[in-house]
Amino acid sequence: MDQISAGPAKEQYVKCGCFLPPTATSRLEKCNQDILDYVQEFHDFSRRMISRLEGLRVYKAEFKNEVAHLLTRVERAQRDIDYFESTRESTACVEVDEDLVEKQLNEDAEEKRKVKLMLNASCDNMLAGIKSIKIVKKTGDMHGSWMTDPGKDHLKIYFLSGSKNNVILEFANIRAFTERNHKLTPRRVNLPSSWQGTGHVVYNGFLFYHIYGSLNEIVKYNIQRRKVTDRMLLPGAGQISAYELFPDTKIDLAIDEQGLWAIHAEPDTSGNLVITKINHMTMAVEHTWDTSCNSKNAEGAFLMCGTLYVVYNSPSGGTSRIECVYDVLDTINTYEIPVLPFPKRQGSHSMIHYNPKEKQLFAWANGSQILYKLQTKQKV
Repeated sequence: MDQISAGPAKEQYVKCGCFLPPTATSRLEKCNQDILDYVQEFHDFSRRMISRLEGLRVYKAEFKNEVAHLLTRVERAQRDIDYFESTRESTACVEVDEDLVEKQLNEDAEEKRKVKLMLNASCDNMLAGIKSIKIVKKTGDMHGSWMTDPGKDHLKIYFLSGSKNNVILEFANIRAFTERNHKLTPRRVNLPSSWQGTGHVVYNGFLFYHIYGSLNEIVKYNIQRRKVTDRMLLPGAGQISAYELFPDTKIDLAIDEQGLWAIHAEPDTSGNLVITKINHMTMAVEHTWDTSCNSKNAEGAFLMCGTLYVVYNSPSGGTSRIECVYDVLDTINTYEIPVLPFPKRQGSHSMIHYNPKEKQLFAWANGSQILYKLQTKQKV
């Protein structure tokens, strides 16, 4: 047998126990690399397909909700058309017109009766004015949310800084929130996804928030167990901002004596606000109202006893004031309510939430966390 000359080929012979020419070795290495590249490409392709399938699932749900929402509006429009046609002046149709009007009135009365049964009609408070202002602290980003849980007996403060974030800070009480004490450090809760805007609320131990990057998906998150327990798509929401002066908030969630609500604006309503009553346990829509309050120059809104109060300002900043009121039960004459100014201060709010337990407003303005004490009276 010929002697194997020194060099790479001899080393290959020693390691493998046989002789492989250099060209065969390089081809084997190239084949192995091609297989690895193919496996990596297949994994990348699988991830892209899974992501696209998930996107299709969301689009399908959104499309289904949009169709249902469109059908509801078509039905409303058809009822309006039928009503206007029935009221055209015609001597031959006077009796028919009266019957249709009576039928319409009966339907409206029945609708109000159902709404009263759904809501706590005994809640008869309405806003009379803003009594005082207290700047509790100035911390965090320029925009954000802070609140307590009106559905629980504890005094915990929840702090959510920024209009896009995924970290909640839970303070034991207002003292722990205001004092700089290293022993009173907050509990940090990381959410599985970021929130959009500042319209989130905490109720009965759950955080309800609009998912960042989604059109109209609202998540119900158990703060103590740290997991998502439910979610929903809010029909018609997310296309435009709820408030012109703070465009980051597309869906503003609210809590009052009646429970969970959502406030948003729609192109179909010419920018007028739409309020929706949501069952906080099942995440199902209970009822929707198209209001006469517009989102132009609005900076925020809140609900008290089923009545919407919209806060307006000027784009350059000035005195915040409540100029539009909408009562879902139609028990107050909203046109006779005067403009209700907030105590004089600079800038505008990026968050205003009513706490039905403490009967005050939690607000965020230019990085400051503020409390407003309210004056109330019975609805007239």
